Amino acid sequence: MLRFLFCSFALVLLYPTAIDLYLVGLPQIAADLQASEAQLHIAFSIYLTGMAATMLFAGKLADTIGRKPVAIAGAVIFSIASFTGGTAENAEFFLIARFVQGIGAGSCYVVAFAILRDVLDDKKRAKILSMLNGITCIVPVLAPVLGHLIMTQYPWQSLFVTMTGMGVAVTALSLFVLKETFSKRIPSTNTSLVKGMPPQNSSKDSANDDQPVDDAWKVESFKTSFFVSRVVMASLAVTAILTYVNVSPMLLMSELGLDRAGYSAVMAGTAFVSMLVSFSAPFALSIFKQRTLMVVAQLLLVTAASLVSLSFSYQLDHAVTFIGFGLVSAGFSLGFGVTMSQALSPYSKRAGVASSILGVAQVCTSAFYIWFMGVIGVSALGMLAFILAGGGVIGLALILWVRPSCTQNDYEEITRAS
Repeated sequence: MLRFLFCSFALVLLYPTAIDLYLVGLPQIAADLQASEAQLHIAFSIYLTGMAATMLFAGKLADTIGRKPVAIAGAVIFSIASFTGGTAENAEFFLIARFVQGIGAGSCYVVAFAILRDVLDDKKRAKILSMLNGITCIVPVLAPVLGHLIMTQYPWQSLFVTMTGMGVAVTALSLFVLKETFSKRIPSTNTSLVKGMPPQNSSKDSANDDQPVDDAWKVESFKTSFFVSRVVMASLAVTAILTYVNVSPMLLMSELGLDRAGYSAVMAGTAFVSMLVSFSAPFALSIFKQRTLMVVAQLLLVTAASLVSLSFSYQLDHAVTFIGFGLVSAGFSLGFGVTMSQALSPYSKRAGVASSILGVAQVCTSAFYIWFMGVIGVSALGMLAFILAGGGVIGLALILWVRPSCTQNDYEEITRAS
């Protein structure tokens, strides 16, 4: 079991590392490639576009040929693209490398969640995904620091050499440590578990111990209200946290007048809150129901919207703003792992496609929201407050109105008893 968890964590970490590690080198990259920093900031969107463009294909392949081949291919692509980005001599070539990096990272990201769906039951998966979120929260804090330390001795190309090394390490893990978790046949007891998708007739199933993959694909539909609701909730949560990351420099430095050191301290503090809540979530799940934690998470986001709005509108003490930012991190960390686990729960044969749909929805929703709000001229505070309040209210409504008919564990218990 530990091998799967370790490999999944490594596969996921490629995605945030490739975003945060190189940012400290942007001025030098711009100077060497004779491009403006504004032009190179497009590399963030280009990278996410590469991820979104490949996730659905990667998920389909993972559900067809297996998790391991897609993980290996994704890590190899990421390694090659990282090395290529470090050798770029102009901005165009650099952006192409970033796009291909996104393809590799997106493939690894999708496979990681599919693997966790394969090897963990509902309760364990919710706990592990919460811990995974905590580890992921470390990257935005540590990656810039690591990048700064690297660049005190070496040029910016060394940042991409570091990413290449990570890609090679993940490739080795995928080749020699990771074992295939995907089975091309599914037991007849494994059927739909959400409202509107009834179990298959048991007498019919008894004639054949195994159900073909094609039949399982017909059963595991993505059109159910439960899956759609969890996709919406996960997408809004990611949009909220990415909006927070995107607008926080303007709010903290431009509005509150903090310098870079102060800004870094606040971001480090909120990252610590994320880690603390994420690592505490598994213990909370042993005491409280998943639904309870999800409701609390949405309430935290709505409360954060109120505190941040009041603090800036009425020029309250900075501590109120910092508490609001802490609640943003806490709300996201508390609810995201459980939401992702519930979304993947009904799918055994189509976990790859399910995780890819979740990934694409999160990336596209975040990118569109931030772009659209910028186009219509909404302020940084308005962008953040609107997604926190709106996302929290929508999340609460979906939690209360859309529920699974039973969990995977419940159905398997019923099947064994019969």
